[in-house]
Amino acid sequence: MNKTRINAIILLLAGIALGYFIYSSEMPGGSFYKPFKLGLDLSGGSRLTYEADVSKINPADVSDAMSSLREVIERRVNVFGVSEPIVQVERSVLGGSEQNRLIVELPGVTNVDEAAKMISKTPSLEFKTERATSSEQTTAIKDAKKQVQDFLQANASTTAPAEIETKLVEQFGSSTLALAQEDPDFVSSGLTGQYLKKAQVAFNQDSISPSISIEFNDEGSALFDKITKENVNKRIAIYLDGSLRSAPVVREEIRDGKAEISGQFTVEEAKNLTRDLNLGALPVPIKLASTQIVGATLGGEAARRGVQAGFFGLLLVALFMILWYRLPGLVSVVALAFYIELVLVIFKILPVTLTAAGIAGFILSIGIAVDANVLIFERMREEIALGKGLIDSVKEGFTRAWTSIRDSNVSSIISAVILFWFGTSLIKGFALTLIIGILVSMFTATVVSRTFLLALGFRNRSGIAKFLFDSRFFKN
Repeated sequence: MNKTRINAIILLLAGIALGYFIYSSEMPGGSFYKPFKLGLDLSGGSRLTYEADVSKINPADVSDAMSSLREVIERRVNVFGVSEPIVQVERSVLGGSEQNRLIVELPGVTNVDEAAKMISKTPSLEFKTERATSSEQTTAIKDAKKQVQDFLQANASTTAPAEIETKLVEQFGSSTLALAQEDPDFVSSGLTGQYLKKAQVAFNQDSISPSISIEFNDEGSALFDKITKENVNKRIAIYLDGSLRSAPVVREEIRDGKAEISGQFTVEEAKNLTRDLNLGALPVPIKLASTQIVGATLGGEAARRGVQAGFFGLLLVALFMILWYRLPGLVSVVALAFYIELVLVIFKILPVTLTAAGIAGFILSIGIAVDANVLIFERMREEIALGKGLIDSVKEGFTRAWTSIRDSNVSSIISAVILFWFGTSLIKGFALTLIIGILVSMFTATVVSRTFLLALGFRNRSGIAKFLFDSRFFKN
């Protein structure tokens, strides 16, 4: 009994410590300051949805390419000082067609144009080799380019930008347009900024202009080695953002994966390009599909209502448990408070990004936590009806209820995991908070509540104990 009471005191002190941490971590300037990480729908900001073009990527490499894309965009928005940006990859299959999307959430950024510019600014770096084609094909490419350019110049002032593409297809056909997009002199080698390891400004004593020294990763070095080996005494063109910057002649095979971009740069231009290249070129082409702006006022109102719903829901549950189960109900409320504190601390430490859907998952898990106590108390009622003492009834009640609690919670966790695995970002938030809540509720219901009830020390259901443990259910 003494050991149980010591454990109960430890749990109470732990609950006080958790409560103090939550309070102090919300106070700006405090030593524990670590506010909850709020999602876009609660904090306000911009959400941009991009569609990724993976048509030219091997299906087996799509997942890696999308992960690389996410990392590149994440570095881009971090450099611009956006607070707690969220960049997620989504994959869906609709009508037999697979779609890969990139979801970018930028809390505090309400200018969509600024946000889109921030993301799309990353330059594309590509190395091209000389085209080994006949002069007829080169001429055909140049002719197609000239026709398209002439058409655009003639119709730029009379045709809306949205209609230009349709008119081009009607005028020339898709084959001519595809030809016009080709480079008459160079062809893609497959070596892009995706393989870039680092870039830095370099000064060559043979030139008054700075150049940019670049180094590839292992995979890029092997590809660069192959390209230079096959193109000795030929030009390799270096394109930045589709613009030819340099086309040096390969004198010998380069095996160390290092190259140099020259192009009459000023020092400022070289520094800017180096910075952008180090941020990473996009490994997958993306197109802005939709944008959404959430105002700070709307987000704050959603957060306030979510907290308000949780508070009133908790209050009603607490009143029901106390009125229905009396002392065991009061103990369950204390355990429930411990549960809420522990979950909130986990949300802060991980950290979990709280959205309106996530708050809904958390509130639902509170109901699941109470449900476990109801199962336990019902088992206790059965043991008391058999004439057992209170301590034995408490122990047997927890032991017999554990199987039902475990099975129901495991089935809920499986459902939540499926939601997290296949759901969108909003569904993932709901599923994650629900999973965390269920796992913590299993601990508080079977350990915290049990410890507190046993620490009370009531052995027989007589006198004050009869009133405290009596309820509509506890009648012999």
